[in-house]
Amino acid sequence: MRKLKAVVMLAVAALLAAPAYAADYPQYPPIDIPDLPPVDYGLAGSFYLRGSVGGNGWWAKDAVYCNCAVTTFDTPGYGYSLGVGVGYETGDGLRADVTIDYLSNGGLTTANGYKVNLRSGLALANIYYDIPLDGGYSAEGGFGLYVGAGLGVAKNYSEVMNGSSQYAWGHSLEGAAALMAGVSYDMGNMVADFGYRGIYMNKVMSQPANLGNAYLISDNFIHEVRGTMRYRFN
Repeated sequence: MRKLKAVVMLAVAALLAAPAYAADYPQYPPIDIPDLPPVDYGLAGSFYLRGSVGGNGWWAKDAVYCNCAVTTFDTPGYGYSLGVGVGYETGDGLRADVTIDYLSNGGLTTANGYKVNLRSGLALANIYYDIPLDGGYSAEGGFGLYVGAGLGVAKNYSEVMNGSSQYAWGHSLEGAAALMAGVSYDMGNMVADFGYRGIYMNKVMSQPANLGNAYLISDNFIHEVRGTMRYRFN
């Protein structure tokens, strides 16, 4: 009986002493965990519209006319281009677009004094690879580089001038290819770029509507320097 009373008294004493011991432990304030910044996963894929303007020079290998005579060119032609397009970029450097350009060029001069003028509607399907110089693909601004290539068709109207008189003219639909390279500046929804585009057409020629003075101009190279603005739909 005495042992039971002793155990009960020890238990009561322990219960009474527990709050006093608890009061001796230091009281720490609650921990304030700061908000973590959102993770930047880069630029997701998006569609874009584009518009371009440029100046160009036109060189060609030679011209054959009247199915027999061959002449070379000694003065290049000069002109301009205007273009629009729509495209899609994946967000990891690759993008593709379809562009339609109007090219105007004049003054390509043969060795015997004839001058050739060219008006062309150029449709191309293009693919590019963008290389951001800051090492990332997020649309936070910054300079970058790009390279690209395109394939398509050109609807050409050309005329050969003898002084101020039209000597010959013609329409033709030809295959076309292009290579591009340049520098860009990413501003988020807007991207500006400035670069080079080289266009190759195997031939510019007249069609049967003008057989009397038929001609074929071989290996046409149009070298352009142009500026472009792209607007992203994010």
